[in-house]
Amino acid sequence: MDLDIVIIGAGVIGLSIARQLALSGKEVIVLEKNKNVGEEISSRNSEVIHAGIYYPQDSLKAKLCTRGKKLLYAYCKDKSIAHKRCGKLIISQTKDQENTLYELKNRASKNGVSDTRILKADEVGELEPSITCLTGLFSPSTGIIDSHNFMHSMHGDLENANGRIVFNSEVIQIKTKKNSFVLEVKSDKNIISINAKFVVNATGLNASNIANSISGLDSKHIPKTRYARGNYFKYQAAHSFKHLIYPVPEPGGLGIHLTLDLDGKARFGPDVEWIDQINYKVSAVRNELFVKAISSYWPHMKRDALIPDYAGIRPKIVGPNDSPGDFIIQGTETHGINGLLNLFGIESPGLTASLAIAEYAEEILV
Repeated sequence: MDLDIVIIGAGVIGLSIARQLALSGKEVIVLEKNKNVGEEISSRNSEVIHAGIYYPQDSLKAKLCTRGKKLLYAYCKDKSIAHKRCGKLIISQTKDQENTLYELKNRASKNGVSDTRILKADEVGELEPSITCLTGLFSPSTGIIDSHNFMHSMHGDLENANGRIVFNSEVIQIKTKKNSFVLEVKSDKNIISINAKFVVNATGLNASNIANSISGLDSKHIPKTRYARGNYFKYQAAHSFKHLIYPVPEPGGLGIHLTLDLDGKARFGPDVEWIDQINYKVSAVRNELFVKAISSYWPHMKRDALIPDYAGIRPKIVGPNDSPGDFIIQGTETHGINGLLNLFGIESPGLTASLAIAEYAEEILV
């Protein structure tokens, strides 16, 4: 079988790149080892549209998040994807944390996010009376999205542009030739060979493993993927929250925060739990950690209403004691193999940045 472009992985990133290329008139096939789109990272997150506050100026995360936010809101409006620009409060409890808020506001401004505001405690109380804090940083352009419908919509766009997804198809090995690739694919218990001119590795948690299966790719270009599980707990009681509530960031994540779904139901998470193997089981024993974190800014929460919900896993390319890493999007200029694009460490804000990542990937690939 001879193909033009093969995308490996039908999560939100693989779908967005496939859609972008297909709409540009390219022949695109997506290989997905699972039976549906977005069964891993893409369906196990907070479903937040991020503003672009946290990331260092000129980093890929900063540039692609801010660009992606604009594209994503426009796409949702055009395609009638359920979403809400509800806004977010990042809150401080100490003077040191307050200083962090000012640093975040300055960083946001450098990233082109000019609508954030520092609020005093009484101003925070006007927005969210249940919250206890010293100060807050308000981000009005942060929002939430139905990520599942977003992915299904992109799947539809792909098919309308004559692209398609082949499910239950796991890539085992990739052999590089002079101007093409041979992919060994396990599909319905059979092993088939596919020839492709271009290959995009958008496999999230499995990106390093796929990269290691590519002949001729120097190992120095393959970062180790580490797994940081994030547990979520749902809140099964009434609440009055209208905005997302975040503490200041912590190593490995953004802190145990309150997010709302489109029905207004509250959930908390994710925490950061470093693990050695992919395991989505929620660590119920972390309930006390959640109670302590949440009660620091919502002292009147009902602890018995906090119930284990689900877990996601971040594909980290840095360790627990390292500074936050950036996205790695590697093309020929980096690794020297024509037609190959590898994406590593596409964690938050990957959902927000997805459509911008697709633009960026197209520029590099073709």
